[in-house]
Amino acid sequence: MSATVSGSRTRLHLAVALDGTGWHPASWREPEARPTELLTPGYWTDLVGEAERGLLDAVTFEDGLTLQFDNPLRADERTDRVRGRLDAVLIAARVAPTTRHIGLIPTVIVTHTEPFHASKAIATLDYVSSGRAGVRVQVTASQEAARHFGRRSVPDDAGELFTEAADYVEVTRRLWDSWEDDAEIRDVSTGRFIDRNKLHYVDFQGAYFSVKGPSITPRPPQGQPIVAALGHGAPAYGLIASSTDVGFVTPHGAADTTAIVDDIAARRGSGTPVRVLADLVVFLGDTAEAARARRERLDEWLGRQYISDAEVFVGTPTELADLVEEWHAAGAYGFRLRPATLPHDLRQITEGLVPELQSRGLFHTSYDTTTLREALGLARPANRYSTLATT
Repeated sequence: MSATVSGSRTRLHLAVALDGTGWHPASWREPEARPTELLTPGYWTDLVGEAERGLLDAVTFEDGLTLQFDNPLRADERTDRVRGRLDAVLIAARVAPTTRHIGLIPTVIVTHTEPFHASKAIATLDYVSSGRAGVRVQVTASQEAARHFGRRSVPDDAGELFTEAADYVEVTRRLWDSWEDDAEIRDVSTGRFIDRNKLHYVDFQGAYFSVKGPSITPRPPQGQPIVAALGHGAPAYGLIASSTDVGFVTPHGAADTTAIVDDIAARRGSGTPVRVLADLVVFLGDTAEAARARRERLDEWLGRQYISDAEVFVGTPTELADLVEEWHAAGAYGFRLRPATLPHDLRQITEGLVPELQSRGLFHTSYDTTTLREALGLARPANRYSTLATT
C-alpha cells in the first residue's frame, strides 16, 4: 500500500522524465537552456539535485540506439534539434553519489542488447546508489537502430518485440537472484570469500535468449531493482502487467486513466499491483498566459504545434495540481512529468506544484524511506533460488 500523508488520503508519487534540454524540440533555444553543457556531468547533477530538493520520488533518463529524430522510426536530416546524448545508465551512475534519496531509473533499449549486460549494470547502479536503482525497458522497431548492430532484422510484428522484452526482463531478474543475499562470506580465517552453494545457475532457455548464469555481480541491495516500462496499448500493457513494477502510461483524461489502470490490473491478476504513473508533458508558468505564450514561442521556432504521445498540459502549477488530483482519484498511483523545457519547467514543478500538492495533503513533506522500492510501497522480494526458501 502507498504511504498516507494526512488522515486516510493516499499520497501520490511524482517522477520527472529528463531528456536533453526538455521535451519540446526547440527547448534548447530558450534563454535559460544550457545546450552547451548537455555532455557534462554538472548539467545532470544540477537537474537531479533540483528534483531531489523538490522531494520527487524518482527521475528517469531517456536513451536510444539512434540519434534523436522527430519520428523515432524514420531518420531525418534536421540540424535544428538536439542531436547526440550520453548513456543513460552511466549518467545515473555519475549522479548517484551526489544524491541521497531520489530514485534513478535509466532507460535500456532491450531489442538489440543483452540482458546479462543490463543486469550487472543496473545491479551496479543499485550498489552505487545504496538501493535507489531502477530500469525502464524499451523496445525499438527502428531499422536505423538495427543497422547499428547488423545482427538481426526487426520483426514485422511489434507484439514479438514485447514478447522478447518479457523474456529479457525474466533473464535479468533471474540474474539478480543468482546470488543469495549471504553468498559472500569473506571469512579470512578459513580463506572462504563466497559460499559457492549460494550462487545459482539461472539456466534460462527461451526463444530469444539462452543464459546459463550466475551473474558476476552479487544480488543488488534492493534484491530486485525497480523495472518499469512505458505503454500506449495492448502489447505494451501486457508487458507492464506481466513483467514490471511500474508502468508509465499516457491517458487523455480521468476516465481514460481509470480504463488503463483497470486494463493493466486485469492483465496482472493476483499479486502486487503495478504502480501505474500517468505521463504528462508540462509547460508551466506563474500565469496561464505566460505558459501559453512560452509554448507559442517554442512552437513558432518548431514551425508547427508540438504534439506528444502524452497529454500536453499548459498552465500554472495550481491548475496542474487540479488535474493531478483528479487523475489520482481516478486511479493513477502517481505521475511522471515531462518538462517541456529545462530547467524552467522542472523548477515550476519543485517550487510550485510540489508545495501546492503538499498543502492539499497529497504529497510528502520529507523523504521517509531508504530505497526506491520502499518509496513506491514495494517490499523487498525473497530470492527465488534461496536455499532457505526451499527448506
